Amino acid sequence: MKKILISDKLAEAGINYLNEQPGIQIHIETGLNEEQLCSIIGDYDALLIRSDTQVTKKVLQAAKHLKLIGRAGIGVDNVDIPAATELGIIVMNTPDANATTTAELAVAHMMSLSRHLPKADRSIRAGKWERSKLMGSEIAHKTLAILGFGTIGRIVSQRGLGLKMQVIAYDPFVAPEIFADLGVESVSLEELVTRADYLTLHCPLIEKTRNIIGSAQLATMKKEAMIINCARGGLIDEAALYEALKNGQIAGAALDVYENEPPANSPLLELDNIVFTPHLGASTSEAQVAVSVEIARQAVTFLKTGEAVNALNLPRVSAEELKKSREFMTLANILGKVLVGLATKPIEKIEVALMGRAAEVEVRPVSVAALIGVLSGQFSTPVNRVNAENIAKRQGIVLVESKTEETQDYLSLIKVTGHCGDQTITLAGTLLGGCHPRLVCIDQFDIEVVPEGTLLVTQHDDKPGVISAISSVLGNANINISRMQVGTADEQQRAMAVISVSEPLTDDLLQQLCLIPAVHKAIQINL
Repeated sequence: MKKILISDKLAEAGINYLNEQPGIQIHIETGLNEEQLCSIIGDYDALLIRSDTQVTKKVLQAAKHLKLIGRAGIGVDNVDIPAATELGIIVMNTPDANATTTAELAVAHMMSLSRHLPKADRSIRAGKWERSKLMGSEIAHKTLAILGFGTIGRIVSQRGLGLKMQVIAYDPFVAPEIFADLGVESVSLEELVTRADYLTLHCPLIEKTRNIIGSAQLATMKKEAMIINCARGGLIDEAALYEALKNGQIAGAALDVYENEPPANSPLLELDNIVFTPHLGASTSEAQVAVSVEIARQAVTFLKTGEAVNALNLPRVSAEELKKSREFMTLANILGKVLVGLATKPIEKIEVALMGRAAEVEVRPVSVAALIGVLSGQFSTPVNRVNAENIAKRQGIVLVESKTEETQDYLSLIKVTGHCGDQTITLAGTLLGGCHPRLVCIDQFDIEVVPEGTLLVTQHDDKPGVISAISSVLGNANINISRMQVGTADEQQRAMAVISVSEPLTDDLLQQLCLIPAVHKAIQINL
């Protein structure tokens, strides 16, 4: 008999499904604090939660028999995933079950802003009849701009197209074919905010997207534009939004999420050209049923068959194969990180080739490690050996694998090639002594690099004085050079330098390097 603890409220349909399954016993106890959860968790095989239960390391250490944590919803910020992984506990979520309801809320806010519905309601309740004052605007033929083109963003786009809107979107990690297939124009972030009549946000909150809409972006928007955020608080700089709304830089806004929830004492509450909802993105009866039933099904499937749907931390290969592949996986992961650092366009296809002794291990764990390197840091949920392929597929990235016992110059070699529109980047790496990763080739440049820390990669004319000029810029900024490797390309007057520096460079410093006449490109990669 498999025992499941449900510590947050799940919809009745999910509970009923679990009760109908033979060999499954459930216990429901909500509102538990850490100490209370620790006292009972040791008896259960699975724990099903939503956002209230905090699954800490202490709780996990008390969970002697726990095999699964199932989150009815997307976010897993309340689960210590590294601790769960270390203890062999699988964490899974339901990433798509409440996508439609969040998308529909964004569309509802767009309609509400266009026709001043909250103001009209308040006006009527106050005994007024302000028809001329509440003149609205049609959304047909207006430009709907979507920041983030994942599952929710794509649903919003289809709703917008159905309403006869022109739909544009920005997502640097989605291949052009995905946009084209859905009839949506892919644009840059700058063009997105400039052209938007309605700007709606549907991207995760990570370091790169925090305050992605700030004063600079708001200043370029149309004065009649409106902005909607049903994704995550922190994507919009609320202080900048306040100034833009107060000064008439944009016409209106609608927020379902906030930097601090609830947004008590926020100056935004003083304004009458903004609409608020209390984080209702997933709050429909259909969504509550969908996530509850889905996590119930996933939990039962895992407990009965071992198949982990939407798992975030489960390796797909045997422990023996992982041991054989581990060093090659580390190398491939590094090559993936370097690849995405060098790419200037969305990656559409990744080729992973194992050569020489590297071909003796299974190719899939190594190629997935390369995918993880490319995708890590781009999403709010962790990218790992379980979900990397699905995420890549969703982003329109094709994975091609190959292996051959033949190689040149090295006993083992891994090549990772990224196709980014008309740009192709080829990297090669090897293991010195079987365990020390080395980057040995970037495109046509043979160059042996210790791939760690912060790397500065430059392409420049192959002539005297260039390296000295680069070193002077770094030295004047008190940036120490710990290693430098320079490679040249046959029959070209170009050279490449890969420089290990003591600390990351600022954008201004990178710009200074690019202003050196002989330097064509300077890119920083953090490993």
